[in-house]
Amino acid sequence: MRLAIGCALSLLAGLAVFPVHGLRAVQAQDSPQAHDHHAPSQENAAARKYFSDVVLLNQNGEQMRFYSDMLKDKVVIINSFFTSCASVCPLMNRTMEKIQEAFEERVGKDIFLISISVDPSTDTPPRLKEYAERFHAKPGWYFLTGKKENVDLALYKIGQYVEAKDDHSTIIIIGNERTGLWKKTLGLAKAEDLIKLVKEVADDGR
Repeated sequence: MRLAIGCALSLLAGLAVFPVHGLRAVQAQDSPQAHDHHAPSQENAAARKYFSDVVLLNQNGEQMRFYSDMLKDKVVIINSFFTSCASVCPLMNRTMEKIQEAFEERVGKDIFLISISVDPSTDTPPRLKEYAERFHAKPGWYFLTGKKENVDLALYKIGQYVEAKDDHSTIIIIGNERTGLWKKTLGLAKAEDLIKLVKEVADDGR
């Protein structure tokens, strides 16, 4: 998995884009395995070990393994939220809705939106389903909850864990798990700028 290294911010059209420090590289680019025909399975195993296959629940009550079902070989746009949030969460999820509209032909195929609740004890699947309908979520946009310890682990692995729900991040993570390109940016940025960044990450390696 390739990750941008460094702490400098790059400003693109007014959009702050910076490395994902909470995700660690699981592939040594210059290792012998990088050129071996067995490398993809080894890389997947390393990625699965890091991210974990902790089980979460989507808005339909279906079990989803965090790495194998949600991340592997996908382009993902990830944010954290909670349904009773009346400030930044609706704004971020409206932006997620606009991203869904912009990539309508690809969402659910190679691009997936993932919204993880930081209040899993309250945000049950039925509550998430109702919330998802407010934002016209279509197949390919998952609202996730589950056992608190499982949700906390998933959030920790992507650098989004918080002790108190009101302290949740307003960062959106955009990643191409297949190529290993991961970026994070401000979730309250202009939708058109986020859409450009999603396209850049989604088309990486093409």
